[in-house]
Amino acid sequence: MAFAAAAGRLRTARTLASVLAAALAAPLAVPPAALAAAPRTGRHIRDIQGAAHLSPLNGAAVANVPGVVTAVTGNGFWMQDPRPDRNDATSEGVFVFTRTRPSAVAGDAVRVSGKVSEFRPGGASSAGLARTEIDAASTAVAGHGAALPAPVVLGPGGRRPPTAVVSARGGNVEKGGALDPKRSGLDFYESLEGMRVRIGDAVAVGPSSDGQVPVLPANGAGAGTRTGRGGILLRDGDANPERIVLDDALAPLPGMNVGDRLPGANDGVLDYSYGDFTLLLTATPRRVGGGLPQEVARPQKPGELAVGTAGLAGLNPDSPPQRFRDLAGDIVQGLGSPDLVAVSGLQDNNGPRDDGTVAADQTVAQLITAISEVGGPAYDWRSVNPRDGADGGGKGGNSRIGFLFRTDRGLAFVDRPEAADPMAGDPPAGQPDPSVTAVKAVRRSGGSAGLSLSPGRIAPRDPAWSGARKPLAGEVTWRGRRIIVVADDWYPRSGDDQPAFGRFQPPATPTAWRRDAQARVVAGFVRSVQAAGRKADVIVTGGLGDGGTSVPVRTLTAGTGLADLPAGLPAKDRYTTVTGGNSEDLDHILLSRSLRKRKHEFDIVHRGSEFAARAGDHDPTVVRIDLSGK
Repeated sequence: MAFAAAAGRLRTARTLASVLAAALAAPLAVPPAALAAAPRTGRHIRDIQGAAHLSPLNGAAVANVPGVVTAVTGNGFWMQDPRPDRNDATSEGVFVFTRTRPSAVAGDAVRVSGKVSEFRPGGASSAGLARTEIDAASTAVAGHGAALPAPVVLGPGGRRPPTAVVSARGGNVEKGGALDPKRSGLDFYESLEGMRVRIGDAVAVGPSSDGQVPVLPANGAGAGTRTGRGGILLRDGDANPERIVLDDALAPLPGMNVGDRLPGANDGVLDYSYGDFTLLLTATPRRVGGGLPQEVARPQKPGELAVGTAGLAGLNPDSPPQRFRDLAGDIVQGLGSPDLVAVSGLQDNNGPRDDGTVAADQTVAQLITAISEVGGPAYDWRSVNPRDGADGGGKGGNSRIGFLFRTDRGLAFVDRPEAADPMAGDPPAGQPDPSVTAVKAVRRSGGSAGLSLSPGRIAPRDPAWSGARKPLAGEVTWRGRRIIVVADDWYPRSGDDQPAFGRFQPPATPTAWRRDAQARVVAGFVRSVQAAGRKADVIVTGGLGDGGTSVPVRTLTAGTGLADLPAGLPAKDRYTTVTGGNSEDLDHILLSRSLRKRKHEFDIVHRGSEFAARAGDHDPTVVRIDLSGK
């Protein structure tokens, strides 16, 4: 799986202080004998890099290693041997760590003396790969104005990366022997570490984010399954090594959306940092916009119930007014003003300020006002306030799940018990605390099922929800027909998961058990609803944090009769977010058998995930169910 962006990216060579601190804190262990060895003269960069992830000379002193400087940063430079050998498995480039800004410039012919080291961004315990470096003791400039070594061209007409991250080899790849660049994408990029690389006619497969943009060379020729709008779909167990991530560490990059292009040839040096190989372009490229439009769903017809999802990604009263308008536009123009919207990521009234506030009525009021201002109908709100700091997310924000709903087309929310202040989520005096009281399924007349609490939280004391958003169940009626809706925001992938381009293969995903445990709890609740009413209508929505073929989603559907609606879409449309250039389906709507039998249409409305200037990084979704007949 792709490495979680949620962990945040620290950037290569971005500041001297951070890089130097990490280098001093996380050197790889080397034998004392190697440290004391005399400098090895007559060595070339290929001897230092070797045909492996770790240098065979790690810890050894080397003298007068020749090369031509190809790029310079604040604490070192990259150099490359202008006379390469014929072994594609050994890189001809290397980073020279000088601590302070070097005096050498691009085009200088140099000879470097120092110690070979392996720098692991993130520290010695990080699952990322190490970068081979020379910790320079001296740099002798032998001449100026040397021609830069020819770049390695990626894609058709040059070297084409394999279509798999790793071949058959698993475990710790740094201990796995010789590189296999023809079969392993991980080894392919390792064999180019520190070298000049060229991409021609690149096309963006993800939006610009934090100074990076993922692209495919040669307009995507020969790449894996593309989306209908120009991205590339994440494949089970593989992270699409044909992608390459551009980084602005050496030159500014233009803001880009999916489908935007960088025509012509663009050169840079290949680096590795915090779970990804990155191409540091040495000049700002020219951008040609792809003209990708934001999608718009059709409005529901008179007899259709429309239920949507919207991720608000930390919305709070201090968010810019334009962000409120953009998110309101996603609901009104994007989704066509559904009857019910399952909302996640809405923060309390003072956002990240950690002062004990949990009420979110001011945030909600601003959102509802923004919906009205962009031409939407009047919406109401139901939720349950979390206990302070108990639901994860950003500290102090008390992010929660809730329901926006309109009542002008036949939908009514069943309040049980009657709330003292529904907008604020306050319970009536004397009632049990709804933040920790579990909702139960209740038998109703006519074979339907209701809820003991509406809205109510599903098993909020279960360990599966420790430090995470608790799912919210609501009972609604649509022109007299009773429906149970469950809104979710499961535990996300995080920095605890190992990166796809890391030393451990296949990468461990320690957050997956949390989502599987949460799936079991929600599935158990759905079965209890079905046991209470054989004709019960159930809709499960929200961010499940995994794709439709994952174990947690299969756990949710097993034995419940729930059908995952994204699974019915063509593969080219089946994605709700773009992570590091990989398009994947992390947001879902599932229907019970009784509703699935009705005519229905499901739509992922692509208007967030592919754009650099976006209010949220997930696409909203909507299902329209024809309930006009009996």
